[in-house]
Amino acid sequence: MNELTAQFEEQRPRLRAVAYRILGSLSEADDAVQDAWLRLDRSDADEIDNLSAWLTTVVARVSLNMLRSRNTRREEPLGVRVPEPIVDRADGLDPEHEALLADSVGLAMLVVLETLSPPERLAFVLHDMFSVPFDEIGRIVDRSPDAARQLASRARRRVRGGYPESDADLETQQRVVEAFLAAAREGDFDALVSILHPDVVLRADLGPGASREVRGAEQVARGAIFFSSHGLDVRPALVNGVFGAVTMRDGKPFSVGAMTIRGGLVVEFDILADPERLQRVDLTMLDD
Repeated sequence: MNELTAQFEEQRPRLRAVAYRILGSLSEADDAVQDAWLRLDRSDADEIDNLSAWLTTVVARVSLNMLRSRNTRREEPLGVRVPEPIVDRADGLDPEHEALLADSVGLAMLVVLETLSPPERLAFVLHDMFSVPFDEIGRIVDRSPDAARQLASRARRRVRGGYPESDADLETQQRVVEAFLAAAREGDFDALVSILHPDVVLRADLGPGASREVRGAEQVARGAIFFSSHGLDVRPALVNGVFGAVTMRDGKPFSVGAMTIRGGLVVEFDILADPERLQRVDLTMLDD
């Protein structure tokens, strides 16, 4: 391994983390990082004063273009879009995923990031999560530093008011999730309602034009009982660092979902059940 390759590999975990937060897709994030490597390999590396900053800028630009292209291709109303989750065994995170999931980047936060414009999302991620100065962000989005600061400020307000953070430790999360799954499996409506916050929100991404949002404990409980009758194989898992579940039907992934828990109650569900996008989610950790 030559020196330039070694320097790039040292930066790779951080670059993947940047791209994943901007794109909400690990497969696309890896594509953006690989694009950055190809550009570095074709460049005069000796002319780069700060390799880390240069690579971060390149990954951010590539990710921004990918995000804009994705939005342009959409023909249907956006509705609910749940990003592609990072799945680990219920007994702990894979070390490679720890950097990707720092700063509590759960599905609940990523769902809110999906509602931002591409420049807002990039400005928030780069400044608030990676401390990139606004003059550098402005150059990436073709705005002044003040305009970049305003983008991040608008995004910050929406992020802070848009999702609940879990206040439970993993042991409590596991207890609540397992109680929920048991109640759903047994068709115990009252037990399910007792685990759910009265104003619980369930967001399910079923594919283009088929997303849905359900509010209220009774509505969510009825849905849970309905789906538990479909003969699904339910496997507890860590989903972006919090307890959730992966369901399989006929040996194929059916859904991946995470729960946000506050005060011992489930306050939010975020579920990816788009068959096409589920194929890109790495579930190999569950095979061990």
